[in-house]
Amino acid sequence: MTEAVSPEAVRARGSGTQSVYAALRAEILSMTLSPGSPLDEVRLSERFGMSRTPIREALLRLSADGLVTTLPNRNTIVATIDFAALPPYFDALTLMYRVTTRAAAARRDAVQMAEIRRHQQAFAEAVEAHDAYGMIEANREFHVAIAVLGGNPYYVTFFSRLLDEGRRILRLYYSTFDDRLPRQYVEEHEAFISAIEAGDVEECDRLAIAHAAQIVRQIQEYVARDMGKATAIQNL
Repeated sequence: MTEAVSPEAVRARGSGTQSVYAALRAEILSMTLSPGSPLDEVRLSERFGMSRTPIREALLRLSADGLVTTLPNRNTIVATIDFAALPPYFDALTLMYRVTTRAAAARRDAVQMAEIRRHQQAFAEAVEAHDAYGMIEANREFHVAIAVLGGNPYYVTFFSRLLDEGRRILRLYYSTFDDRLPRQYVEEHEAFISAIEAGDVEECDRLAIAHAAQIVRQIQEYVARDMGKATAIQNL
């Protein structure tokens, strides 16, 4: 006869899984845990002071996010970044910048604009503090908020996934500036806001294309300039 598990035990395990998931996710996205780093269940269990069950469940969630990989020998590592897959990724990202900002300009809403401005303020503060992780989080929420304003839930879901998949790429991007992002990137976001508020669909499209292009260019230059470092980090 299977022993019943109390609701309290289920909630406790779920809370443990969430805390491990959140901690490891932050470390992976900030590159504190670099691509290819091993994730041993026993060591993680000791680190977090938990049984292996919530550790395993957290790793499964991270795997679903594409952030960890289970090897044929059943060892788990932080997922590597496949630079060969970047061209189609950047094509999709550029498209989503364009369609979401265009849609937002066509639908303007004061309440959602306040939400966009709130995330822009967080981004500006992170830039000022040279807080790379804060910049990545605020940038993601800024662009998702624009997608929400656009009103297409499919765009929101797909763009959110693209932005999440690209967080480590964005971390490399910010590292090309030594995390001292020029003020122009805060101003680019302000230009998005102004164009959306003005209902200028074509200006939103122009800004989106330029915004994506400079990110692509900077990453390409990083790879070309620091291929040895990229190879070591990304396991090319």
